[in-house]
Amino acid sequence: MLRLVLPKGSLEKATLELFREADLEVRRSSDVDYRASIDDPRVVDVRILRPQEIPVYIAEGRFDLGITGRDWIEERDASVESLAILGYSKATERPIHVVLAVPNDSPWNSLADLAAHGSPIRVATEYPGLTARTMAAAGIAADVVLSYGATEAKVPDIADCVVEITETGRALRAAGLKVIYTLLVSHTELIANIESAADPVKRHAMEQLRSLLLGTLEARTKVLVKLNVPADRLDDVLALLPSMRSPTIAELSGGVGYALETVVAKAEINILIPALKDAGASDLLEIPLAKIIH
Repeated sequence: MLRLVLPKGSLEKATLELFREADLEVRRSSDVDYRASIDDPRVVDVRILRPQEIPVYIAEGRFDLGITGRDWIEERDASVESLAILGYSKATERPIHVVLAVPNDSPWNSLADLAAHGSPIRVATEYPGLTARTMAAAGIAADVVLSYGATEAKVPDIADCVVEITETGRALRAAGLKVIYTLLVSHTELIANIESAADPVKRHAMEQLRSLLLGTLEARTKVLVKLNVPADRLDDVLALLPSMRSPTIAELSGGVGYALETVVAKAEINILIPALKDAGASDLLEIPLAKIIH
């Protein structure tokens, strides 16, 4: 039913891991094979291609559904429908930033400074389309040149400044560059061909896959906590428990207390469990989750 295209390169490992955790494991004959399959009746074809190409192929209708970054959607000016923001990138759960960077000792600190410069600014970037549009909108005379990598190393000998992606800013700082403007905050997105998304049958399948992916991502940040508590300490324990709605409470046999379970943020569990024990809880269990579907 759905023709799916997934990103090769920096997003590849994280994307394949997400699909595996979502019980949509991608199978291929080798790590370099561009053709793959998913044992799911909703997916009839899977390709693994460069994320730069994916927005164009989706817009053209060569695939129904795909994953790529917002940076490449904007760079290729592709007309696609975004179905979901997926909270992961190549190395972290943070989005990437497409930024304009100049040498640390440069007098330029803003787009206005670049616009006031007397002669054209030479900008090296892997995003010539996005960069040219940004420069033009700011009234900056710019000579935008395509970079095929190691962009930050091209200042100052080859370019006056660069437009580059960063997650942490570490590589830019190491190259002696400072960020003076952010062109785009880019998340990984699940995107669809507009005509395919308008088809009721395909749309239903897309939304089912989206639920699995988003549910898996949310589950990574939560855990299930189960515990017992004496009746006279129930209110103290409930006061400590955050939950998605409200905790499940069941009376223990013999009326000696209650069994509780709730979903909590994984980042808080190291503080929460000792506090629950201090408040009178016992038999605490922390259980990892596979999916949370709302």
